[in-house]
Amino acid sequence: MAARVLWGAAYSVYVRSARLALAEKGVAYDLVEVDVFAAGGPPAEHRARHPFGRIPAFEHDGFRLYETGAIARYVDEAFDGPPLQPTEPRPRARMNQAISILDNYAYRTLVWDIFVERVRAPAQGRAPDEARIAAALPKAATCLRALEDLMDGNPFIAGPTPGLADCHALPMLTYIPHDDRGRGADDPPPPPLRMVGSDDGASVRRGDAFAAGVGLAASPMAGADAPRKRWTGCYNNCNNKISE
Repeated sequence: MAARVLWGAAYSVYVRSARLALAEKGVAYDLVEVDVFAAGGPPAEHRARHPFGRIPAFEHDGFRLYETGAIARYVDEAFDGPPLQPTEPRPRARMNQAISILDNYAYRTLVWDIFVERVRAPAQGRAPDEARIAAALPKAATCLRALEDLMDGNPFIAGPTPGLADCHALPMLTYIPHDDRGRGADDPPPPPLRMVGSDDGASVRRGDAFAAGVGLAASPMAGADAPRKRWTGCYNNCNNKISE
């Protein structure tokens, strides 16, 4: 087994976040699939790595970690490659603030309340919970506005180059384009959110995990076709970079 191992499911938002950090740093690793939703719960050997039975978990030369934030920060600080955290206190605080917003407000709203109900529920043969979706949409708009405010005109969340906040955000936000009914006809669109690249296709990035030259000029929840295509392109390129 390789000296660097990530345990988790390839579809997992948080596993993808850790994988993006590893890809940005150029770190080779093995992904070992773990099904935490299996009958009987997570395997016993995985609970030895993660006492709460969640994913991801990570090991580097015998040093074990769990929790995505701890893994991503360790990867940034333990390996060579472009820095993924600002060095100045204020931008670094903004990065941490954005990650907290994503964990505490965006993840459940965007993934479970909207994507799962609108997309996964019909695929599983059940009716979407329309009340749950309707209640989540204003929260989703608030999350996007908050992230846009933190960007303050920068092409990435915490500055001019991609970092841990972007690694954290991208797997969550890429679920939005898959929900074509994510906004009611009378709902005002949330503010623009540019996470990767630029509107004119010029590359403004310097890592390999994010797609070059693709940006988001308007939120995919706003239903604009061109930004939706650019964001979907980013999603596909991101998947290619972290696929086995």
